[in-house]
Amino acid sequence: MTAPQEHKEHSVTITKGKLALECILSLPTGTHGIVIFAHGSGSGRLSPRNNFVARHLLQNELSTLLLDLLTDEEAEDRRKVFDINLLADRLLTAKTWLEAEPRTRNLAIGYFGASTGAGAALQAAAREPSNIKAIVSRGGRPDLAEPYLPAVTAPTLLIVGGHDEPVIEMNQAAYEQLMCEKKLTIIPGATHLFEEPGTLEQVAEQAGGWFLQYLSELR
Repeated sequence: MTAPQEHKEHSVTITKGKLALECILSLPTGTHGIVIFAHGSGSGRLSPRNNFVARHLLQNELSTLLLDLLTDEEAEDRRKVFDINLLADRLLTAKTWLEAEPRTRNLAIGYFGASTGAGAALQAAAREPSNIKAIVSRGGRPDLAEPYLPAVTAPTLLIVGGHDEPVIEMNQAAYEQLMCEKKLTIIPGATHLFEEPGTLEQVAEQAGGWFLQYLSELR
């Protein structure tokens, strides 16, 4: 059994003009890279599913940044919740902060996107590909980034539940449009939120392997 990986957790606020995004930054000893989490609609940095995956990444010496892509007031506006352009802008703001922050500026970066957050992650990666080494989508809506998919260069893993039929079709269509190194994994028996026993563990294992493979490569 792997010994618990020591890491330091920091509450940070990323600011840009009047915008302030609340974040949780976790940095394990000897980290290989950092993963920015892009949550789906209705959740944020405290998302239990994203935190579950983040803990698994931390055990594998990968740093994590969990953040609220929207302020509390914006989260009440359904138009902003599904504004993929806005969400991608916020991810790029976080990326810029990481690249300037002394503790993280030398780390390769990955995106982990869930639901609508996956569309934002793919758009952000296409718009600013520098230093984005890997992307993982969990139950994602890559179709929301359709115009950007052919421009994504980072190796991309799409993970979908086997009982999430509409989203399977969306991911299969997006997979065909991606020109980068790519993989589509369907978790048997899982629905959209991966609430079935053992299914979220499979997501964490798949995501951890993908990020370790590509974030650990020499930059």
